[in-house]
Amino acid sequence: MAKGRRFLLNGREGIPRATSPTPPPRCFRGEEWLICNSSGGKPGKKVMSGRDSGLEEAETASGFSDLSDSEFLQIEEPEAGDSEKPSCSLGPPTESEGGDVAKGSVLETAKRKRSHVPLEIFHLRYLSVTDISAQVWCEQQMVYRRERPDLTPPENIVLLNTGKSIHLARELEDHDLVTVSTTSREDSWAIKVLNLLGMLSVLQEGHRVREFPVFGVLEDIFVVGVIDQLGYTPKGELELNELKTRNNASMPSAAQKKRDRFQVFLYKYLFDAMVRGCLAPDSFLQRLNLRPEQPLGPHVQDQARKSGFTVSRFRDLLELLSLNLTHCEIPAIDRLQIEYIHQDSGAALGTEVLAYDQDEVGAAVQYFLAYWKGQRDSRGVDVEDAWKCRYCAYAGICEWRMGKAGSPAEQWKRSK
Repeated sequence: MAKGRRFLLNGREGIPRATSPTPPPRCFRGEEWLICNSSGGKPGKKVMSGRDSGLEEAETASGFSDLSDSEFLQIEEPEAGDSEKPSCSLGPPTESEGGDVAKGSVLETAKRKRSHVPLEIFHLRYLSVTDISAQVWCEQQMVYRRERPDLTPPENIVLLNTGKSIHLARELEDHDLVTVSTTSREDSWAIKVLNLLGMLSVLQEGHRVREFPVFGVLEDIFVVGVIDQLGYTPKGELELNELKTRNNASMPSAAQKKRDRFQVFLYKYLFDAMVRGCLAPDSFLQRLNLRPEQPLGPHVQDQARKSGFTVSRFRDLLELLSLNLTHCEIPAIDRLQIEYIHQDSGAALGTEVLAYDQDEVGAAVQYFLAYWKGQRDSRGVDVEDAWKCRYCAYAGICEWRMGKAGSPAEQWKRSK
């Protein structure tokens, strides 16, 4: 299969639009990638733009560097939005949390300080799939990771970067990386939308795609993720393959597998909802506070033309995406599997095929997102999972472990 290119933008994952079965390239502005439909070409180079240096610092300061291998996402301030359509949600629909606050005002600052809503406390407009799946392992650890990134062990970052390199090497088998200069937040998200459009075309032609971005609304919260690989089996089933790299040359524990499985389940839900046409253009505008009439930068428009269409405003791309998703013939994901490999040797450790239960996933999503909406406090592990604390960098400051945050922790403390 001929090699395509993919575009980058400000150091995080982007998305594509292709007019042929050739996998598109990724475009990128300072470091964020897009996929376009040219064949050949050399990989692009990640470049940081001066405009985004503050966002990079925010990512580091809030622990966003400790993500899943394939998710490089951007932190932004939160924005309230309209409720999701019930037909496209997991579980019963919920009302929107909170409202708009005048930015820059003393009142806003005071409200933020008093806020008990984690989305506001951490200044987030959206969550990643790995944010939510981290709650499966230990919700309290996930919170400390954002509050105290200074306590993250350096070796964890080294292992994560190694995993990213392995993912990138696989992706370069199908896509080259191309840089694209952007000048606004709308340009950044336009690159993501262009990449998604390109991958939809490639997938619809029956070919494999890697680093496939997914978006959706769960419990009135915008959620994003990046699927490692989508392709078709010899039987014609659409298969999701999630790559997990391991430092130890052995399969993970049951607790680690549980976290990985939930991550893959969320990818399936978001993807299936997208190809059913459940991703409304307003989801981007309202929840991400993007300007629909914002003119796209010249470099973004140029890459769009090379992908086969002409757009001038951000709204044009959103309408194009909605049209493609509504009328595409891509099926829901039929088969889910996780592939584990050893980081050092690249040896295959094993593959796990998963059974999907939407009701069970929906109940878990409701529970986990209730924390982000301020409807309950964060929780640590239960007594039977207290062994995890021996490997946690935050054990010395953990209030849950010290018995200050609920009866399960108190029972655990008394049992020690």
